[in-house]
Amino acid sequence: MSRLVVARRVLVGLLAVVVVAAVVGGIVVVTTVRESFPVRSGEASLPGLSGPVTVKRDGSGIPHIYGDSMTDLARAQGYVHAQERFFEMDLRRHITAGRLSELVGPAGLETDKVVRTMGWRRVAEEELPTLEPRTRQLLQAYADGVNRYLRGRSPGEVSAEYSVLGLQLPLGEIEEWTPVDSLAWLKAMAWDLRGDYSDELARARLSGRLSAAQIAAVYPPYDEEAHPPILSADEWSPGRTYTSSTPASSAVPSALATGSGDEVVRETTTAGAKAAYAAVEKALAAVPQLVGRGDGVGSNSWVVSGAHTKSGKPLLANDPHLGIGQPGIWIQNSLHCRTVTPECPLDVSGFSFAGVPGVIIGHNGHIAWGFTNLGPDVSDFYLERVVGQTYLRDGAWEPVTSREETIKVAGKPDQHITVRSTTHGPIMSDVLSSARDAGARAPTSQQGDESQDYAVSLAWTGLVPSRTADAIIGFNTATNFDEFRTAARSFAVPAQNLVYADTEGHIAYQAPGQVPVRRAALPKSPPGYWPAPGWDSAYDWSGYLSFDDLPWTVDPKDGVIVAANQEVSGSRSPFLTTEWDYGWRSTRIAQRLSGLKQASAADMASVQMDDTDLFAAVLVPALLGVPLDAREGEADQQDLLDFTQEARNLLRSWNHSTPAADSDASAAAAYYNAVWRNLCELTFDDELPADMKSDGGDRWRAAVQKLLADPTNAWWDNKLTPNVTEGRDEILRQALIAARLELTRELGKDPQQWDWGKLHRITLQHKVLGGDTVPGPVRWLFNEGPYDMPGGSAIVNANGWAASEGYAVDWAPSMRMVVDLANLDGSTWINQTGVSGHATDDHYADQVEDWVAGRQRPWPFTPKAVDATDPDVLTLRPDPSATP
Repeated sequence: MSRLVVARRVLVGLLAVVVVAAVVGGIVVVTTVRESFPVRSGEASLPGLSGPVTVKRDGSGIPHIYGDSMTDLARAQGYVHAQERFFEMDLRRHITAGRLSELVGPAGLETDKVVRTMGWRRVAEEELPTLEPRTRQLLQAYADGVNRYLRGRSPGEVSAEYSVLGLQLPLGEIEEWTPVDSLAWLKAMAWDLRGDYSDELARARLSGRLSAAQIAAVYPPYDEEAHPPILSADEWSPGRTYTSSTPASSAVPSALATGSGDEVVRETTTAGAKAAYAAVEKALAAVPQLVGRGDGVGSNSWVVSGAHTKSGKPLLANDPHLGIGQPGIWIQNSLHCRTVTPECPLDVSGFSFAGVPGVIIGHNGHIAWGFTNLGPDVSDFYLERVVGQTYLRDGAWEPVTSREETIKVAGKPDQHITVRSTTHGPIMSDVLSSARDAGARAPTSQQGDESQDYAVSLAWTGLVPSRTADAIIGFNTATNFDEFRTAARSFAVPAQNLVYADTEGHIAYQAPGQVPVRRAALPKSPPGYWPAPGWDSAYDWSGYLSFDDLPWTVDPKDGVIVAANQEVSGSRSPFLTTEWDYGWRSTRIAQRLSGLKQASAADMASVQMDDTDLFAAVLVPALLGVPLDAREGEADQQDLLDFTQEARNLLRSWNHSTPAADSDASAAAAYYNAVWRNLCELTFDDELPADMKSDGGDRWRAAVQKLLADPTNAWWDNKLTPNVTEGRDEILRQALIAARLELTRELGKDPQQWDWGKLHRITLQHKVLGGDTVPGPVRWLFNEGPYDMPGGSAIVNANGWAASEGYAVDWAPSMRMVVDLANLDGSTWINQTGVSGHATDDHYADQVEDWVAGRQRPWPFTPKAVDATDPDVLTLRPDPSATP
């Protein structure tokens, strides 16, 4: 037992009798934390079962569930998820319904306004009746299992978080779980993983502030030669045309648009329009990260055929890079029909979302699959000309639709908001301020429209009812690629890269998703690149890409598929997005795989931990080439330059790896990353708005790579130094000096003693009780860390950080898995935290140290392998006399 676990148990005893600091004027006393722990062995009653269900929890506390029908397994999964993670489920439910204020008080109000405006739960309610009967049955059975666990338990007996929150806020009884609660969570996943929305707004806000050339420089085109796409030309060569599931119009931009195309561009980027965009960005930022978002947040996945493996069967690896927190995003579990039949086909194991039945990523007895974010452009912002409660549409003024929403706030009066929408979607510029405040008066060719305001509406595929839940169940039961691909047809949002392998030896790739077809684009731009003029229907969506037109391949000749968010194919048809990850990770993965001839599962796990920074091969030669000699008038600076030279020498023999500690490479990595952070600040942040500073991710690396070849580019001039025009070498020189001074303050004077991990740390923070406003002892109880971390942004071992914020890790691999299709019991996995959501439980954080170190645990699948772990056994028995 670790010292951390022992210390936590001591703290629990102390907190039972000690009053800790005040929070928002209240007193917090954490008591009886352990009374919420679930019973994991023995027997329990679960009404509605057709027969007994056995839950075997292995040495990591991971539940392996055995039953005789799919509904029995779903009911038991709901019961077990509620045992382990109900507060997390309830928090997700409140956020996705726009009811966070009911749980946490006024702190949740801005989030609620945004989510209510988009109407996530309303869409989920519309989706439920469209799903297949089997999916609806499983959703209901899952909800019944959740509710059976909750029945008769007070909130404090379900999770300690309710006890803490209840000391400050009036909390009611826990509501029953419903199938819509599960579907709404899929909306949150889709929201965080949608593509392009932030860049679309950012470009519009920068227009006029920066030249077109400068904007283009920080959104460089994808370099297919340096970073190969997922599919080569011989694997995916579509025709020049494509179809849509809804017939597309042949219309060209309408004459109703104000003036020429260039004038439309100017109008959509005026000061008034940009003020409205800024209001939208403020609103969208109020939605907390539920899965994870941001530049560089993506995933690694790959699959190799038996031609490259020791066993002669495929290996599949996946590590989704998502937000960090405690508990982690995933819960591991297995669902097994004791006898697999067409009526009871489940025999699946992997990573699930607490709150959703089935397995999201994993394998069954025949196939394995992994996800990375495809990131197609599935959202558009429309600038709307609004006068009063009307908006302009093809020359006529149409009524804005509206509805009233009431938001209940714990301990405070109810709040009322008006949600307005156009034909494109909800008006997001209304959310945190009125439309009049959000948008300045708009220039208009219509006489007498001086009262007109700009508003910004959102079109997003996630606001269209879909059948993604059907796809999840279909993946779980598929036995070959044809069945898997059939299931993928229903996977609408978020669009993902799907990698696949099976026990027969096949490997494959499929891009699913609901991707809009745009009838027109603004001049000289790809579709969706800028906000569109909402007053002209020529810029509307005309339908969605047909599934049959989306890229896919099976058994490629080279026997390797790497999908790490890079461009899917070099083809421009069909159009998916311009916002690919720039391919540093995918290129490095391919390099590593090319060196393996008889690969094993351990080899795949080793590749996942690769911490080489490929961009260093671009930047370090430029840094070493900058003169550090004193210039004319700088004689008094020579000591500083010599001081900087001492640090720069670390880069001369550096192998470009980024370990956390105890090596020359770690010292060099610390200096290199500090130089990069300062370089981003000096090059970009002087010209960007305060809320749009460079985060140093893959796009900024691609930009700097091109700028290095253009030493007099305008970006190299620091606008904060009037009457001085810097060039490339001067900015590089300043970054070297600034980094030396910064690390001297942070890590000490001797560069040889620096470590990257001392800067690059991670704390797994509880979503509600882990913040700075919570008393320190309570934070310590619910948070985990900090830990020193290797890797970084645009690196395979992707522990991301934002250059504008510092070096702390803010996204990371949410889990890692390697599936061995020759021996499923030889597969390995690790979660970011642990199965349990109960602070101080042995399985609350028991996987963290292995996750940090890159170790994976055995993944038992067959009954024999599970039994070999000496599991705790809980038998759930039906109770015919009880109500489900």
